Amino acid sequence: ERARLLRGQSVQQVGPQGLLYVQQRELAVTSPKDGSISILGSDDATTCHIVVLRHTGNGATCLTHCDGTDTKAEVPLIMNSIKSFSDHAQSGRLEVHLVGGFSDDRQLSQKLTHQLLSEFDKQEDDIHLVTLCVTELNDREENENHFPIIYGIAVNIKTAEIYRATFQDRGPEEELRAARALAGGPMISIYDAKTEQLQIGPYSWMPFPHVDFWLQQDDKQILENLSTSPLAEPPHFVQHIRSTLMFLKKYPSPMNMLFPGNKALLYKKNKDGLWEKISPPGS
Repeated sequence: ERARLLRGQSVQQVGPQGLLYVQQRELAVTSPKDGSISILGSDDATTCHIVVLRHTGNGATCLTHCDGTDTKAEVPLIMNSIKSFSDHAQSGRLEVHLVGGFSDDRQLSQKLTHQLLSEFDKQEDDIHLVTLCVTELNDREENENHFPIIYGIAVNIKTAEIYRATFQDRGPEEELRAARALAGGPMISIYDAKTEQLQIGPYSWMPFPHVDFWLQQDDKQILENLSTSPLAEPPHFVQHIRSTLMFLKKYPSPMNMLFPGNKALLYKKNKDGLWEKISPPGS
């Protein structure tokens, strides 16, 4: 029923004010006490799933974009992120929402759905599955091709409302963050709710293998080889992969080039609700 209602919604365009956008293999957690962030969101999930875990007592909310690389390690990270809000012992319960994926040829969505359900089930805590809108429940067919119905969602931290969403602004440092994921980086937490700061890096990665070869390929080759679901990708997918590959080519080892003094890049919301870079202390 929850899945049906969610699928039936129209997609809302979410603006950048008060938004924390979560990319693939990133995790962000905060609570209603946060003065900077009111919305967590992510989109462009084809075979990926977007996971929202929320504690109904203190409102602590975690959103993450899982692609199945290491679900076993990711679910405990999600759990611990919510438990890090010290007042988690209070009354209330843990509720999980899983959205994304479709009936893809390679059955990657199906596999991810099973992994996530089974890992959440293994946790010691009682977790209540509230929304399950994944794989075949999020599938539509057109000319014998399958597509996801919902590609992206947002969650309102204050009201706990979850809705279909698309985002124009996926920053800050969109390319840098995408490069980390394409280069095989693990799931990481990107936001510190105590300081209300987005912390990016410092990252390290190995030079991307055969990057020049991939950059010479046409769109069809890139789609077929670098997508988990070539027929269902959003229209900007190939352009996104190309610009990410260009970025990886330009910065084969990011440590000193992108992170001066090997320090994280820090961002904070300004009074207009937009991200602003802040200088690290002592710089």
